[in-house]
Amino acid sequence: MTPKSLLARATAVPGVAYLLVALIVAFSILGPGFASAPNLRNIGVQSSILLLLALPMTFIIMSEGLDLSMGAVLGLAGVTLASLLAGGVALAPAAVAASGVGLVFGVINGLLVVRLGIPPFVSTLGTLGVAQGAALVATDGQSVVGIGPTLPSLYASAWMGLPFSVLVAVAVYLIFHAVLYKTRFGTYVFAIGGNRESLTLAGVHTDLYHIGIYALGGLMAGVAALLLTGRMNAGHPTAALGMEFDAIAAVIVGGTSFERGNGWLPGTLLGVLTVGVLRNGLNVVAVSSSLQVASIGALVIVALVIDSVRTSWRERT
Repeated sequence: MTPKSLLARATAVPGVAYLLVALIVAFSILGPGFASAPNLRNIGVQSSILLLLALPMTFIIMSEGLDLSMGAVLGLAGVTLASLLAGGVALAPAAVAASGVGLVFGVINGLLVVRLGIPPFVSTLGTLGVAQGAALVATDGQSVVGIGPTLPSLYASAWMGLPFSVLVAVAVYLIFHAVLYKTRFGTYVFAIGGNRESLTLAGVHTDLYHIGIYALGGLMAGVAALLLTGRMNAGHPTAALGMEFDAIAAVIVGGTSFERGNGWLPGTLLGVLTVGVLRNGLNVVAVSSSLQVASIGALVIVALVIDSVRTSWRERT
C-alpha cells in the first residue's frame, strides 16, 4: 500500500474517532483504574442519558436549530416522575406523565421557532427558564425522595451483563437510526435543514414536521428522566442543568453541522462516547469540575480543527 493510499484512508476517518482513541490511551496511562472493566462499564452507564439527549439534538441541529432547554426540561420531568412515585402512583403512568411534560415543552419550542419565527437560541432559552423555575417552585429547591423501590430496582437491573440504562440507550439509538435513514420523516429532517424551499414546493407540510423535530427532543428529555431519577433514587430540579451543553458538544464533535442539514448519527454516538470518556477520565485523574467544563469546550475546538485539516488533506489528494 502506497503512502498516498494510506493518507487517503487516514483522512477518511472522522476526527472524533482519533479523539476518542487518543483520550482512551491518555487516560489509560494517567489513570491506572481507567481501563478497568468496572470503569468502562461506568462510562457506558454515564453516557446513556447523554445519548438520549444527543440523538434528538442531532435532528434539531440538522434542521438549523438549537434546544437549550433540554437539561431544564429533563429536570422538571424528573421531579414530576419522582413526585408521582413518592405519592404512590405506579411507575408506568408516572413515566408517561414525565414524558408528557417533556413533549409539551418540545411542542412549545417548535411552535415558538416555526410558527412565531423566534430564533431557536432565544425561544429555547426562554423555555429553559420556565422549566427550571417550575421545577424549583414545585420542589422548593429540594430533592424529591421516597420514590419507592420499583424504579431504582429497574435501573439497577441487567440483561446478559448489560445494565438497564445501556440497553435503553442501545434501543433508542437503533430506533433513531432507523427513523433518520429509513423513513420519510428522516428524509424530511435532512431536507428541512438542507433545502426547505423545495420540500415546501413539493407539497409537504414542512412546518408540521419541523415542529415534530422539537417535540421529539422534548419527549426524549422526558424519557431520559426515567434513567436520571433511577440513578439518583430521587428527583432534583437542577440535576440535569448543563446536560444540554454536553449534548450539543457531542453532536458537534461527532461531525454534525449547523448548516444545510449535514449530520450523521454514528458520529453523534462517537461524540457521546468521547464526551463520556473525557468526563470520566478527568474524574479519575481528579480534575476539578470547573476545568471539566472548559475541557468540553476545548474538545469541540480540537474536533473542528481536526476535521478542517482532514478535509483540506482530502481536497489536496
